[in-house]
Amino acid sequence: METIPANLPRGEDGYVKWDQVDIDSLKLPAGDDMGIVSDDEDVNVEEVKSESGFGNVVVVDNLPKVPSAKVEKLTTVLKKIFGQIGLIRENGLVMPVDDTGSTKGFAFVEFHGAAEAAAAREQTDGYKLDKAHVFKTSSFDDFAKFERVPDVYEQPKPKPWTPKENTQSYMLDERGRDQYAIRFGDATEIHWNDAQKSAPVEVYKRDFWTESYVQWSPRGNFLATVHRQGVALWGGPGFTRFQKFSHNGVQFIEFSPCERFLASGSTHDEGREATVLVSFFDTRSGAKLRSFQGPISDFAVGSGARGGLTWPVFKWGGPSPDGAFFARMKKDQISVYEAPTMTLVDKKSISLEGVVDFCWSPADPILSVFQPEQGGGNQPARVSLISLPSKKEIRSKNLFSVSDVKMYWQQSGDYFACKVDHHTKSKKSIYSGFELFRVKEPNCPMEVLELPDKNQKIVAFAWEPKGHRFAVIHGDGARPDVSFYTMIDKDSAINKVKRIGTLKNKTANHLFWSPQGGTIVLAGLKTMNGQFEFFNVDEMETMASAEHFMATDVEWDPTGRYVTTAVTSVHQMENGFHVWTFNGRLLYKHGRERFYQFLWRPRAPSLLGAEKEREIAKNLKKYSKRFEELDDAIRNAQDSHLAAEKQGVLDEWNKWVAAKKAEMEAPAYAAKVEALMRARYPGWKPGGDEDVVEEQVEVEDIISVEEEPYVGGMMM
Repeated sequence: METIPANLPRGEDGYVKWDQVDIDSLKLPAGDDMGIVSDDEDVNVEEVKSESGFGNVVVVDNLPKVPSAKVEKLTTVLKKIFGQIGLIRENGLVMPVDDTGSTKGFAFVEFHGAAEAAAAREQTDGYKLDKAHVFKTSSFDDFAKFERVPDVYEQPKPKPWTPKENTQSYMLDERGRDQYAIRFGDATEIHWNDAQKSAPVEVYKRDFWTESYVQWSPRGNFLATVHRQGVALWGGPGFTRFQKFSHNGVQFIEFSPCERFLASGSTHDEGREATVLVSFFDTRSGAKLRSFQGPISDFAVGSGARGGLTWPVFKWGGPSPDGAFFARMKKDQISVYEAPTMTLVDKKSISLEGVVDFCWSPADPILSVFQPEQGGGNQPARVSLISLPSKKEIRSKNLFSVSDVKMYWQQSGDYFACKVDHHTKSKKSIYSGFELFRVKEPNCPMEVLELPDKNQKIVAFAWEPKGHRFAVIHGDGARPDVSFYTMIDKDSAINKVKRIGTLKNKTANHLFWSPQGGTIVLAGLKTMNGQFEFFNVDEMETMASAEHFMATDVEWDPTGRYVTTAVTSVHQMENGFHVWTFNGRLLYKHGRERFYQFLWRPRAPSLLGAEKEREIAKNLKKYSKRFEELDDAIRNAQDSHLAAEKQGVLDEWNKWVAAKKAEMEAPAYAAKVEALMRARYPGWKPGGDEDVVEEQVEVEDIISVEEEPYVGGMMM
């Protein structure tokens, strides 16, 4: 930036007296930016540059050709569609007509800014008005650009190849550490969790990185940041930007399990009813694959929508060799789509009368759905498992006198559970039980589990991620019981659910299994003020009990070695997080004001088979020796560093003492002391003792006081 000319008149305070300056005589710096360079790295000059001065205008083609009587109605529809993206100028929507007054099938829409026009082009290109009319939206400037295309083709010069950063570099850490992201105040930071140093090690830090929140992709390759203009993906050792997706006013995002696709959603309050926009993108190319748009009433369907829209509107299915599936619930049906074509499977939805809830298996393309009772109770409620893409029903169960149903999938997809709340005939009381499905066994057998006291309240339920057990918190008091069950009964020829044991009177209302199974954290959050118990389910013993006052969140790292408890900005005090080992030993505390998020970075799926993993677990001591040696070397280095620091402080102290002794032994110091004593005590002589007065003082201290009983005139 050029400086202000020195010859301008200035006052005593050094500031320019602009009332004495001839503005017309000033020469401004060259360029549209007046010499001021923007520090916004996201601004792409080529995108906002307008060739014709009409950068804020878009052209919408493939509109219905309607007679003059229907022009007003079509205009209203178009204003509703484009008005929720940006502010349309007055008389800014124009549809050319022919001699008869009928529209020609295209329109011009003028916005107040070029950014709004760019967003409209991005979001409405490919918008399906009806079966016969799919919008083709272009920028007005594109036409001028197309006119300049030469008649003779010239092969473009190839751009130099620049390698992208390795998004899985974090998996190559020699010490096998894990990363996590934290967000507090205006800052977002990435850290290594360094257990040997018992401290976080900063990897990357950036202020104002996101405008709302951050989210890791399911395999940990990318960190997504959310902005008013859309979503950006970052990755690699330097966290460079890999991709960006335009979605004005985006509020929610959801990755597919394979990370190849991203769904973004937003709500827009326009007119009498809010509208919803959900867009799907290819994360590799950045291309928008499809958008769904409509009134919020079309998306807020089912039991989860009683208070309004519940995200995700579209739920991603488990991995499948046939592609990625995602589904949306509508009235009396579930629409299942397939990526990357983004079309309905078999071109039709699955009809399910009265359906109110559904969820996917985390491991397979299997859909679980719940339909409540119909016809005043004459038609029973129903829970079904449906396989995709065949849409074949694997198993179903009719349920009676149902008040509510909650569905739980085990992480490996081996088991599925329904917590069913039944009401009595009088509907004055409710009792609960579980319907358990063995999904991967022949014919998908199922069984019913009821607690010893079925009238007890079910507080929480959680499957062991890798294993065959589950835990239930049940009870009506402030200290409920925790019971553990297994789906494999080794004492029986036929597998059936079996209770392992029950822990009485626990301060817990949440369950958090280790990702590797075997260990669980019994957590008392919210009203229980952060009480934790680290429990070994294999041995049925408590490893440790701990407290993190006012804790709101608990999250395991992907390896199951460490667990984090956090206090977020829900509370104004004690914000920050604690990192613990799996057996409940506190590693370190990290306080941060206005703490919003703690997110462990996911790991990519293991390339080892189940048999190889069992072999490693069996011979763990052989494999762990190398890492133990590395840990010892780190600890020794830390001890050496600490010893060096201590020795440095001691050397500095000894040096200071030696300097003081030398100063006191110097003749100049003795002369200075003598002058000071003569000034303070007239008549003082060096080496004399007449100014010394000795006085002996006796001081008595009471060492102890003992009371003894009085017996027969004698002290005992």
